Amino acid sequence: MKAVVLVISSLLSLSVVADQVKQEAGQTGKYQDSDSAEQDWAKIDSRPVPTWWQDAKFGIFIHWGVYSVPSYAIKGTYSEWYWHNKDGFPVKKKKQLRHDKTNEFHDKNYGKDKLYSEFAPEFTAEMFDPDHWANVFEDAGAKYVVLTSKHHDGYTLWPNKHASDSFGMPWNSQEVGPKRDLVGELTDAVNKTDVKMGLYYSLWDWFNPIWEKSKAEYVDQVMLPQMYEVVEKYKPEVFFTDGDWIMNYTKWRSLEFLDWLTEKSSVKDSVVFNDRWGKVRKNHGGYYTTEYGAGLADNSQPWEENRGIGFSFGFNRNETLADYNSTQKLVFMLVDIVSRGGNFLLDIGPTADGRIPVIMEDRLIEMGKWMKVNGEAIYGTRMWKHDAQWSTGINPGFNDAESFGDRRHGGYDVLAVTVNPPEGYAVKELFFTQKDNNVYAMMPSWPSTNSITIKDIEIGKNTKVTMLGVEGDLSYKTTSDGIDISLPQLLPGKLPAEHVWTLKVTNAK
Repeated sequence: MKAVVLVISSLLSLSVVADQVKQEAGQTGKYQDSDSAEQDWAKIDSRPVPTWWQDAKFGIFIHWGVYSVPSYAIKGTYSEWYWHNKDGFPVKKKKQLRHDKTNEFHDKNYGKDKLYSEFAPEFTAEMFDPDHWANVFEDAGAKYVVLTSKHHDGYTLWPNKHASDSFGMPWNSQEVGPKRDLVGELTDAVNKTDVKMGLYYSLWDWFNPIWEKSKAEYVDQVMLPQMYEVVEKYKPEVFFTDGDWIMNYTKWRSLEFLDWLTEKSSVKDSVVFNDRWGKVRKNHGGYYTTEYGAGLADNSQPWEENRGIGFSFGFNRNETLADYNSTQKLVFMLVDIVSRGGNFLLDIGPTADGRIPVIMEDRLIEMGKWMKVNGEAIYGTRMWKHDAQWSTGINPGFNDAESFGDRRHGGYDVLAVTVNPPEGYAVKELFFTQKDNNVYAMMPSWPSTNSITIKDIEIGKNTKVTMLGVEGDLSYKTTSDGIDISLPQLLPGKLPAEHVWTLKVTNAK
């Protein structure tokens, strides 16, 4: 009886929060005036991104939901868009292809009459072990986790009545499918570790009946109450919104929510949020986000690159080994992103029965092994005066899509600027970070000369050079260019790590 009273009390308090925010906002009028909105954005933009997030550098994204049952998309696209690919109106040629192929797959394997909603009972999560997941994330060296509490299909991974009421059917993980509070269970497990828990929330529900009837009613009756509830109930340290591009921030009432989040919520001092609030990306919000690219060239604002290990965020059974990035490439991505001042949010797509696919778990654990040796050069660091040192040859710059383009999203292929360049092009010999008066120089390949020069670096009288994971100081000499360092003589089996090796230069000016 006491537990029931606590649940009812909690729900009532969340309802009060929503009512108070509505009253204070004057039913959104406060945030509609253009001059007032600019002032409110200026206030939000000036709020410092909490230091813990800027120090963390590496996080794990998790896309998991009803879409994990069919777990299908044509290669190079997102499987979590299954419902939209199947039933959404294909307005562009590439969407027509996704629509046709998804329906071909669906009709063949499930029948034309099977509705997307009928996959929900098959999202069982019977193998879900939240403690194992949390331990994997910690062993991977991640410092935060972001779980999809609700994706664009509107299904919530926590027992939310607004989801079920608005769809007119059971549409949350407590009522249909796992019959479990997945957000709550993973939050509890992650909170036992040193990893911080965060949540993703999609503003948009593709086929929500209230959305289709009235966008304003949907925002008022579904979206905002859900966001207030999920924040107060689970207290996420990261709040990652998405699905924002379909409407302007005024219609999403984003400023109203952000004012509450940063001024009145229980996580107002520690929460980190992104820039996806309604046609304001890379202009307003918290940290800026990029997706399946190379990140940002401009480091004036904290930013984060997010992507999957393969070409989909959600688990895609259509992908093969060739579609997954190697550990080497993922480590290169991490080092490259951090050297340019960003964070790396690497996604996994668990299966419908609650397992982290073995290939994804393997990649995370292997990255963790590298981080155990080299994490000092990642965590808590900031950009040095140079993000990298280039060899001789043609410098491709940041975004030469023709020579280095990721075929799907643009940006450059990190292997093409490190160990596999086109003929005549330069490569990044070293990636740099700094912490206090230490400079870290990370080598993506081991020079055949067994020595390397760090250019344009000034050192003090007591400077020492070491390699992380190797005992003893390394010998070096100063030159007009910088310092020439003799690398340790190591047999292959004695290397401190794989893929990238880190030199630490102390007392650098």
